[in-house]
Formats: sequence, C-alpha cells, structure tokens
Amino acid sequence: MSGIDYAVFIHETAIVDEGAEIGEGTRIWHWVHVCGGARIGAGCSLGQNVFVGNKAVLGNRVKVQNNVSIYDNVVLEDEVFCGPSMVFTNVVNPRAGVEKKDEYKDTRVRRGASLGANCTIVCGVTIDEYAFVGAGAVVTRDVPKFAVVAGVPARRIGWASHAGEMLGDDLVCPREGRKYRQVAKDLLEEVVSE
Repeated sequence: MSGIDYAVFIHETAIVDEGAEIGEGTRIWHWVHVCGGARIGAGCSLGQNVFVGNKAVLGNRVKVQNNVSIYDNVVLEDEVFCGPSMVFTNVVNPRAGVEKKDEYKDTRVRRGASLGANCTIVCGVTIDEYAFVGAGAVVTRDVPKFAVVAGVPARRIGWASHAGEMLGDDLVCPREGRKYRQVAKDLLEEVVSE
C-alpha cells in the first residue's frame, strides 16, 4: 500500500517517557507529554499540549485535539475523536488535601464516538459506540450507542449515524444512506439488509 507513512512522528518539543507504546503512523505534536505506561495505537494524532497518563489506553486512529488530558483509567477505543480542551476526570469527589489515587474510576469511550470541544466527561461513565457529545456538555451518566447528548447535565437530544450526521425522523443517514430503527427509548440499531 504505497503512500502510507508508517513512521511515528514525535515533535521535538514533545516528551515521550521510556516504556510508552506507540503504534505506527501516530503523530505526536508540540508540547505533548506521554507517560511511560501509556498505550497508543496506530494512526493516532495527538494535538499540542496533550497529556496521556500511565494507565491510559488509546486505540487506533484516535484523534485528540489541543489541550486535552487523558488520565489514568481512561480507555479510548478505535476512531474516537476528542475535541479541543475537552476534559476527563478520574475521581468523583477530589480534594487537594486527601490522597484518592486508589479511587480512580474507569471511563470508556467506545469506537467511533465524538466528544465536542470543552465538554466534560465525569469518571466512571461509558460513552457507547458512535455517540456524539455536544460542545460544552457535562456527561454524568452513560451515553447510549448513536445518541447525541448536549447540556448540563447532558441529555439525549437526538441520534447520530456512523458518519456523525444528525438523523431526522426517518432515521436515514443523509451522508451514507444507512438506515436505523429505534427499538427502545434510548436504544437505536442499524437496519442490516439481508
């Protein structure tokens, strides 16, 4: 497959601690810090001033925009998009004077989900496949597959397709033509033709 660059690119201002796993074709930009225990898949892009913790895991083709910290116990599956300055947390009730590293909660963002600029993902939740979190939203509970959520706290306001397009009442993706059906209040599935 010609034309594909498999080399890892690490900008001269970035710090990648010894032991970090970085997949081929990943690009790490200005002032990024990747801790030694981090695992980053292939074809990822980490924008400037990104931090990746020791126990963070990023799948393949993950795109992290500028000024995002991916803390311990956060897992981003393949093709997750993190918008600029969005926030993950790792403790529910932090205090500066109380050590709570043994209270970190797991946060998982499943394949193809998009997290908008300046949104906050409170630890312990799962953002399911192809969900779309609006800019500035505060997610305090699990987000269903294909759901579009917005607000503080975040609530479902619609559905998104695999391609990230808002679905109308017909539940047909305007970009790809994929069809979906709602099978419960917060459950959408793709209609697979036989």
